[in-house]
Amino acid sequence: MPVISVSPIVLASSGRGPDLQVRVSAPITGSHLPIIVFAHGFGSSLDGYAPLANFWAAHGFVVIQPTFLDSRTLSRTPNASHSEAIAAYLEDPKAPLIWRTRIEDMKHILDQLDLIEDSVLGLKGRFDQSRIAAVGHSFGSHTTSMLLGARVINPDGGLDEEMSDSRIKTGVLLSAGGRGGEDLSPFAAEHFPYLDQSYAEMTTPTLVVAGDRDVSPLTVRGPDWFTDAYTLSPGADCLVTLFGAEHMLGGISGYHVTETTDENSARVAAVQRLTWAYLRSKLYPEDLAWPTACHALRDDPNPLGRVECK
Repeated sequence: MPVISVSPIVLASSGRGPDLQVRVSAPITGSHLPIIVFAHGFGSSLDGYAPLANFWAAHGFVVIQPTFLDSRTLSRTPNASHSEAIAAYLEDPKAPLIWRTRIEDMKHILDQLDLIEDSVLGLKGRFDQSRIAAVGHSFGSHTTSMLLGARVINPDGGLDEEMSDSRIKTGVLLSAGGRGGEDLSPFAAEHFPYLDQSYAEMTTPTLVVAGDRDVSPLTVRGPDWFTDAYTLSPGADCLVTLFGAEHMLGGISGYHVTETTDENSARVAAVQRLTWAYLRSKLYPEDLAWPTACHALRDDPNPLGRVECK
C-alpha cells in the first residue's frame, strides 16, 4: 500500500554530540502497526536501505531508521569512499565506543516511541508497541545482535555487560559477523575488538541471512563466518543462505550504490519477502507467511538460496 515517510525527526540526546535523527516510514492506512527498528551498516544513514524500508512499510510495518554517529553524513567529508571513511573513523577518538552508542541510540528510540508517534501527522494511535522487531545489516547486525542478547567478550575472556532489550520480540541479522577470537583478522582484532562476540546468550528468535560469496577482510575465514550467528545462537532458529550473494545481498542498501558489488534485483526481492514473512510469523504466530515463503523458496526450480531451520 502507499507509504508515508518523514525525516528528520529529532530526538534530544544529552551527551551524545549531535541529537539523534530518525526517519519514520509507515503505510498510510491501518492500525495496530508492528514496528521495526533498523540499524544501518557502517557509514550509512536514515536515508539508506530504501529497498527494505519501503517494502516493509508498504506491507504493514512502521519502520524507524536512525542515523548513527559513524554515518558519513555527519563527517567532514561526506562524499569520501568507503575505505576513506573507515580510515577517518579509526582516527576519531569516539570510535572505540560508537558500537555502544549505537545500542544506546536504538534503546532511546524505543523510549521515545510515543514522541515519534506524535511527530508524524496521521500516525498517532496507530503503533502497536507490544510487537517490536529489530533488524540490522553488517555493523548494524552487531548492534542488533546485542539487543537480542549477544555479548561482547572482554580481553580477559569474561563477558561484557548484558545489553538486550525485552521490548524487542524478534529480529533479523543481515550479513552478521561471526565468531571473534582467532577467527578475526589481525586488522579486525586491532581496530574492532568488540567484534570478539558470543552468540551463546542470544535467545531471542532471530533469522540470519548470509551470502555464500561474502568474503570479508574482518575474518581469516570464508563466507561461512557469516552463518555463525545461526550455528552458535540458541535463539537464531532459521538461516537463509543466498546463492551468489556478497555483503550487500544484491543491493539492499540501495540500487546503483557504489558499495554494492553483486547488484541483483531478484536477490533483493528475496531478502524483502523472506525477512517480512519471518517477522510477520514471529510477531503473529497464527500468520503462515514464513512457512509459505520457505515452501516457495524450496519449490522454485531455480532457487535464489536455501533456508534451514533448527
